[in-house]
Amino acid sequence: MLLKHPHAEGMDLSGWKLIIGGAAMSRNLCIEALKRGIDVFTGYGMSETCPILSLSQLTPAMLDLSIEEQATIRCKTGTALPLVDLRVVDGEFREQPRDGASAGEIVVRAPWLTQGYLKDNKASERLWEGGYLHTGDLAVRDELGYLRITDRSKDIIKVSGEWVSSLELEDIIARHPAVAEVAVIGQPDEKWGERPLALVVVKPLENMKVTEKEIAHHVREYADKGHVSKQAVLVKVRFVAAIDKTSVGKINKVSLREKNL
Repeated sequence: MLLKHPHAEGMDLSGWKLIIGGAAMSRNLCIEALKRGIDVFTGYGMSETCPILSLSQLTPAMLDLSIEEQATIRCKTGTALPLVDLRVVDGEFREQPRDGASAGEIVVRAPWLTQGYLKDNKASERLWEGGYLHTGDLAVRDELGYLRITDRSKDIIKVSGEWVSSLELEDIIARHPAVAEVAVIGQPDEKWGERPLALVVVKPLENMKVTEKEIAHHVREYADKGHVSKQAVLVKVRFVAAIDKTSVGKINKVSLREKNL
């Protein structure tokens, strides 16, 4: 919103250091901010972690990379802060290899984490099952220790037995020049089990037109290059005027699922 405001066009924003949290930062937004001189990177945490766990700050050597290469790193979930014991584990609580591909749930221990939920013992037990706080976020970790969240466990879509990340699909669709905003949810499907549904807000520019087929073709190009699961090409597209948000500005997928099931 700030970058698109007409008063921002002639304003010098260099020297501004900005941490993006609460939702995934898109690569296009990151590149746009970097071109304006903003030192922008991702921070990660949740209310139960009070709140910060990791930051995607760059090493001095990484600052010599191109803006596009930096954006790839800055949009990751980052490396764990001091005193944060962070692991990525599978369903058997085994730590996943740091190969940038093996996904698991982020579980953490740190001195400042919440110990439970008020008057909800069962939820508190689930939160700390195995002696680590369970975030519910699925992620991969690379050899440098940088996390990249692939989805929330409740938001990932299972298409024909294969997982499709709603976050990855949102990021790809958002790269289309006509797309202003997008949210992807799963819809029940008799043939595929689930299919991704993309709710798309088109940019309000003169002569800016796009069709469902064009969005689907855009996704197929990325799937053919291996950037997203092949099952993502089954995406359905629905154009909407606006996307439901929570009181703090996050995409409200609970509301979107209720409306579109």
